[in-house]
Amino acid sequence: MDAETATLFANWDAALWGTILAVLGLLALSAFFSGSETALTAASRGKLHGMSDKGSRGADVALRLTEDNERLIGAVLLGNNLVNILATSLATSALTLLFGDSGVALATLVMTALVLIFAEVMPKTYAITNPEAAAARVAPIIAIVVRTFAPVVNAVRWLVRGVLALIGVKTDPEASIMAAQEEIAGAIALHHSEGAVQREDRDRLLGALDLGQREVEEIMLHRQDIEMIDAAAPPDEILSKCLKSTFTRLPIYRDDPENIVGVIHAKDLLRAVDALVRLTKGGLDNLENFNVMDVAMEPYFVPETTTLDDQMREFLRRKTHFALVVDEYGALRGLITLEDILEEIVGEIADEHDQEEQTLTPEADGSVLIDGAMTIRDLNRACDWSLPDTEANTVAGLVIHESQTIPTLGQSFNYHGFRFQVVGRDRNRLTQLRVRRL
Repeated sequence: MDAETATLFANWDAALWGTILAVLGLLALSAFFSGSETALTAASRGKLHGMSDKGSRGADVALRLTEDNERLIGAVLLGNNLVNILATSLATSALTLLFGDSGVALATLVMTALVLIFAEVMPKTYAITNPEAAAARVAPIIAIVVRTFAPVVNAVRWLVRGVLALIGVKTDPEASIMAAQEEIAGAIALHHSEGAVQREDRDRLLGALDLGQREVEEIMLHRQDIEMIDAAAPPDEILSKCLKSTFTRLPIYRDDPENIVGVIHAKDLLRAVDALVRLTKGGLDNLENFNVMDVAMEPYFVPETTTLDDQMREFLRRKTHFALVVDEYGALRGLITLEDILEEIVGEIADEHDQEEQTLTPEADGSVLIDGAMTIRDLNRACDWSLPDTEANTVAGLVIHESQTIPTLGQSFNYHGFRFQVVGRDRNRLTQLRVRRL
């Protein structure tokens, strides 16, 4: 081999090694971009916020980056594609010099394997094991990449939206990919399915989240079940009714149950009777002069469409626990208390004066015998079912809505994967139903 040929091979070897090192460096950059994308998109913003409060600068940068996921992902993908395409081009050039035309196919196979294993699967697997820590580490560098590629990314975003608009797809740049509440609810449901969150805890957390989407009408005590006092009734009758009632507050009506003129509190009644009987002359004879309206509170009315969240805040602001529910025409629909709203979060609250009623009885065949007035939400909680409650609040209401008629005693229906049988009926009310999953 002459000196000229030896020099040519020496130069060619140096170029080949330089190409190999460049390809390896580009693969390392590709791995960095892939891992960063996974870490920043999988990291919990709640955990990052906690790390930021503890002084983590990387977590603070990661929070700012994830506020605009579209820009973040666009910049990372642009960088990732640039280094992958450049690495593949260099590898193709080098292998073509070594193996001729067959080097193209060989470069495709080699680079596919290298990119898949070392630039995609391995960094993404590492990032997903502890995404918050990984996101905090890579965020400062990715922030520089995002700023550098910002003009190109913005141009691409504009072009993509323009093309989508041409085919009839409208995008809202201000819209969030997923509402925070939906994200939290989804996370709770996921952790429950994995066994990390108990059913009772799931129900409480989801119950608190749902307060803003549910209305007073859904949980109020219906007007037919309200205990009332006639303002014109004799004092001894009013006193007896208040003492026999399990409720602390009772509405007072005059002439017509629709005409609510006040609300009597048991403590106010007791104080008034005590003042008449013990603190004045005449004793029990003074009860004849008792006027319930003298100690009655002014009634508080709320629309049936008020959300539970708003109503709870209003209860707290007004320092009251009791409200009467009316419809759009001002007609009485029912009543609601602060305890009713709290029960939607923590479940049934009973005290020593509550009369326990068995609204659900499991049967031997796997079905359940329930009160027709039981709410669909309570049934879903008790049996861990998912019956829809968008069209009706109670199970009886669901059956009537689906059948479009008032069923007769003994009739059965199959809806939403369940079998409903009418076991009890009182006039137009379905008082008892047997429900079984099909």
